[in-house]
Amino acid sequence: MIEHLELQRFTAFESLSLDFSKGLNIFIGENGCGKTHLLKVLYAACDVSTSQKSFAEKINRVFLPYQEQIGRLVKRRQGSSTAKVKVRRTLQNGSKATLSLSMSNHAKGFEKATGYSNYLAWQGNPLKSVYIPVKDMMANAPGFRSLYSLRNIHFEEIYADIIDRAFLGALRGPMDKDRKHLLDVLQKSMQGKVILKGEEFFLKSKEGDLEFTLLAEGVRKLGLLWVLIQNGTLLEGSILFWDEPEANLNPKLMRAVVEILIALQRLGVQAFITTHNYNLLKEFDLQLQATDHVTFYSLFRDNEHNLKAASFSNYESLQPNPIDEAFGDLVDREIKQQMGG
Repeated sequence: MIEHLELQRFTAFESLSLDFSKGLNIFIGENGCGKTHLLKVLYAACDVSTSQKSFAEKINRVFLPYQEQIGRLVKRRQGSSTAKVKVRRTLQNGSKATLSLSMSNHAKGFEKATGYSNYLAWQGNPLKSVYIPVKDMMANAPGFRSLYSLRNIHFEEIYADIIDRAFLGALRGPMDKDRKHLLDVLQKSMQGKVILKGEEFFLKSKEGDLEFTLLAEGVRKLGLLWVLIQNGTLLEGSILFWDEPEANLNPKLMRAVVEILIALQRLGVQAFITTHNYNLLKEFDLQLQATDHVTFYSLFRDNEHNLKAASFSNYESLQPNPIDEAFGDLVDREIKQQMGG
């Protein structure tokens, strides 16, 4: 599992140090507070344990700075500056492995970045990981992988990666009861299961086989989650990164999504989630039990406009909480309007 991250002068962060839960890690914060950047850095670190790419190359492909100049990921300031990234994980035998990267703001290609890692330990213990972006890619799967591999198209690599994960075949052997239960929950919510014909995904339901291009994007999200559980991408020891699960999702379906995420945590999946949604947070608050492993993080800017992070073991303690504050303000305005104020 990923247990620690340190950033210095990387993208919007001047200095940041975070410890993570082995279960659910839920990030909130106003727009521009770097939530997605945290997920991308951690995902890049996980992916290089299996892709055999360098950490610098993967970060460059995941963030895709202008003209792929990795130095543009250094926090902007006058003169020369250097960014540093360090990720630490716990291996299955209990030992630690560290991956680090340093880059100058003058660096062009990713080859100019320097790094340190005990690579034998990091890559000798591969991590299964998956990053679900805000934008759905399931409906765009046909032909995308071949186009991405042959042409220099301007897509962050997270989009190609998630399609690769979705195309993995099902695991051999009988399905365990825990995975079957999760698939049943999702099938009930989306009223069908996902099948693949060639390179196109369909929802197989009582109405017939509906191609993903005809489905609501929220249903596609559930379909993707179904596929990742069904093909074994999300198993004990794997890591899930999900940027805004609530995007284009009907509030009625959030209960099922949170139920699945909590259940995956109980099965040994570590998850990193960003959200702007009050309903999603309240679902976590209502469904989590004392034995679950969860940490909430609030990203905010201090009086000097530097990004900071505060962590809490429960939702009620979360401060600052702009989502709660916005919801409370909405309720206050509604009451004031009803009272004729």
